[in-house]
Amino acid sequence: MLLKQHEQHAFGYLYDSYSGALFSVILSIITDRELAGDVLQEVFVKIWRQIDSYDDSKGRLFTWMLNIARNASIDMVRSKGFQNSRQNRELTENVYDSSGTTQTNTDKIGLRKIVQTLKEEYKVLIELSYFQGFTQEEISRMLNIPLGTVKTRLRNALVQLRELVKT
Repeated sequence: MLLKQHEQHAFGYLYDSYSGALFSVILSIITDRELAGDVLQEVFVKIWRQIDSYDDSKGRLFTWMLNIARNASIDMVRSKGFQNSRQNRELTENVYDSSGTTQTNTDKIGLRKIVQTLKEEYKVLIELSYFQGFTQEEISRMLNIPLGTVKTRLRNALVQLRELVKT
């Protein structure tokens, strides 16, 4: 694997191919785009430094990177610096803009919490498709899995979600 040999062009390809998907995951946890961009940079530095610890017999590279991105985002949200910056921020005009919207917030109805109970392969697809707005074709290319597999897994995930919502 060229990445384990620390080939820069392989790392550039990795960044070009997966930064969008990882940024979407980070942005779903950290809503500040600038801060999410900073976390994305840290994630790729961590991937570069820890690529030797990746074991392809334990899972796909994207899943490994996704977990690094998710954990880094959660660590950032839990940090004292982040908590303090959230408390000390100024109210901006967009706070007032969103106060009168009728758009349903999925976090308020608990949908994201229900999605978290699904298998990891289903969670990723639901997140990318329904919360981030990627098409099935884009997800197929992003995750390097066949389009038919994406469609089948999404259908199975929706069936499971339907059952969970009924109970």
